[in-house]
Amino acid sequence: MKKNPTSILAFLCVIAILAIIYATMMPQWVSKNEEALAEFSTERALNQVKIIAQKPHYVGSTNHELVANYLKLELNRIGLETSVQEGFTLNDKGLLVKSKNILARIKGTNNSKALLLLSHYDSAPHSFSKGASDDASGVATILEGVRAFLYAKKPHKNDIIILFSDAEELGLNGAALFVNQHPWAKEVGLVLNFEARGSSGPSYMLMETNKGNETLVKEFSNAKTKFPVSNSLMYSIYKMLPNDTDLTVFREQGNIQGFNFAFIDGHFNYHTQQDDIQHLSKNTLAHQGTYLMPLLDYFSNIDLNATTATEDNVYFTVPFGFFISYPFSWVGPMTFIALGLLILFIFIGKAKRVITFREIFRGFVPLFGSIIISGLVTFLGWKILLQIYPQYNDLLNGFTYNGHAYIGAFVTLSIAICFAFYHHFSEAKTTMNHFVAPLLLWIIINALLANSLTGAGFLIIPVYFGVFLFGIFVITQHYSLGINLLFSIPALAIIAPFIIMFPVGLGLKILFVSAILTVLLFGLLLPLFGAFFKKGVWTILFFVLSIGFFTYAGINSGYEHGKAKSNSLLYVYNANTNSALWTTYDTNLDDWTKTYLGQTDHKAVGLNTLPITSKYGSGFTYSAIAPIVTVPKPTIAFLKDSVVGNNRYLKIKITPNRKVNRYDIYANTKMTFFNFKANGVSTSGQKGNRLERDDVKVLCYYVVGNEPLVLEFYINKLTVFDMDLIESSFDLMTNPLLNIKPRSDWMMPTPFVLNDAVLVQQKIKRETAPVNVPVAATPIKDSTSVSKDSLKSIVQPK
Repeated sequence: MKKNPTSILAFLCVIAILAIIYATMMPQWVSKNEEALAEFSTERALNQVKIIAQKPHYVGSTNHELVANYLKLELNRIGLETSVQEGFTLNDKGLLVKSKNILARIKGTNNSKALLLLSHYDSAPHSFSKGASDDASGVATILEGVRAFLYAKKPHKNDIIILFSDAEELGLNGAALFVNQHPWAKEVGLVLNFEARGSSGPSYMLMETNKGNETLVKEFSNAKTKFPVSNSLMYSIYKMLPNDTDLTVFREQGNIQGFNFAFIDGHFNYHTQQDDIQHLSKNTLAHQGTYLMPLLDYFSNIDLNATTATEDNVYFTVPFGFFISYPFSWVGPMTFIALGLLILFIFIGKAKRVITFREIFRGFVPLFGSIIISGLVTFLGWKILLQIYPQYNDLLNGFTYNGHAYIGAFVTLSIAICFAFYHHFSEAKTTMNHFVAPLLLWIIINALLANSLTGAGFLIIPVYFGVFLFGIFVITQHYSLGINLLFSIPALAIIAPFIIMFPVGLGLKILFVSAILTVLLFGLLLPLFGAFFKKGVWTILFFVLSIGFFTYAGINSGYEHGKAKSNSLLYVYNANTNSALWTTYDTNLDDWTKTYLGQTDHKAVGLNTLPITSKYGSGFTYSAIAPIVTVPKPTIAFLKDSVVGNNRYLKIKITPNRKVNRYDIYANTKMTFFNFKANGVSTSGQKGNRLERDDVKVLCYYVVGNEPLVLEFYINKLTVFDMDLIESSFDLMTNPLLNIKPRSDWMMPTPFVLNDAVLVQQKIKRETAPVNVPVAATPIKDSTSVSKDSLKSIVQPK
């Protein structure tokens, strides 16, 4: 192959292609349309967000009630009659809360099954989050979309149900309340759920299906949304993560499928004080609207009884709104056909003496060298950066404010490593020989993914383009920059977005995956890059670019207002020992936390024996002795305590004597609970009447209106009763007894943990012995239940 003096042109064309790919993923404008009342207006939706997200509105807060009332008024204003569903639910993770769902319904002309529009209206607790993105943006999208839909008087056959669910941030309890207890739930045929896990970037579509997705894929394609961004690999990965949405409850508990729409960039703002209107991207909000309007028109007019399927489709999107899918059953044959074509072209090239086996095998040296070195450098490099900048550990979600710069740094460094290896181990004339190595590796990867990660089946598409490009060369023995660029577009369009998406969605700890993926993409683009003049110069160029990104990231590694440092502080009063402690989850104490924890770090002792539930399993790190203040303890009353044969029945009421927000209940792991109820409801995870639990945690109760907690259960009478509670109020910063000074404007409460709270730790016990009721009974075993006759025999203790 002759050296081609068009390296710079090829490089600029690749940059241009990438720019077009990213620019066409979502709207790059904001639809105001203030006068066009029959159309979705991003500005009107943004005004709704401003009102809903004025203040934190977590379950149990005054603002939560104000937002619920506002939503009812807004639905009334656009001509809909609203209803409220309220009740307790206890999920299978032991989360108890009284939820309040806001509902409305639009009647259709010939309903098959109802289309449900879903978003939750509660914000995350503990972290002073205003919930602008998560999930006022979803609520506002539905309010504005339904308003425009009604104003246009668009005909529709199916009923449309609007559900603004409650307590999603706590445990998806509002969705569970609707699915399991509301009569409308049985009439729902499909759900459109609008969510957020960040504050910017494109909104991704994720399907939730119990069986096959074939029909939903086809119907989504038929709806013709303008900016679809989705692929089946994302859902395969999503199902492996500990992240659920309300739609998960619909799928698992109601066998109701649907679509999630969520954006994940700006992940550092997720569940934080910075989830406000200033950080929400208008273009992202506009993207949500481009999904809702065509899908609302389409799914309100098709037969929703016919959306189930048994077969799965692989699907993916490409620029300019193309949504492509094909049966999963094609993945295996497509992989083998690609391998067959590659072998065929190799032998044709061998016959034409343009391909040699020796050079093919030599092509694996720069490929594997680049993969190994890039992966190791990135993996170890990030570990080193965490030592240089320990403050990065303050952000529990794992994506720093300068995270995009680090993506750029390690990606350009990986490209520099690729150019270095191919500069030393490959020449332009052997490029197409060496192109066989990445093609073969990609085919092997696809063969492995076909069985282990089914949604990744579309990754074979850019490999086909590479194989065909290789075939064109061996047949024509002609190099064409135009053809090489054209055949590189699928690889850039399908693979390149994952390089950014993975660390944004999963954290910078997996930057090494982006580095390896960069090398694999470089391999598919080898016909372009392998023909570059002076690869050594390109190595230096990309290395310098990488240094630039690292320098930028280092300069912007600190904190400031709007990019705040998270920190945590709690006051823990132990009523059993009449002692008090300050404590924190932080690994790096700052001036504010040191005011209470002291200048010398003292490890938290004894505080983690009763673990406080948190998303990332965070435990207390440091503690210090605190002054004892008069914090009213809850009243613990044993309403019933009776022995029936070998079974002991207890009914315990815990009543707060101050404004509280949360109760955490614990019990010795040797205690086995049967027929467990909290405030009259049982957990869905209770099997064979036995409460399943993995550790000392029994229950987490989020309090609404200071309503007491009532526990009912059976234990074996020989079991030693050993239970504890932690009562929490979210008023540390405003409690006049403690006089906590405000944070600096470059600080914010740590999300995902119980924070800024006053805790009371106390044993649950009574002094008098239980009443012994002489009724014959057999000892409780794991699979036995307590009989109704035994229940009737229980008497009120004196």
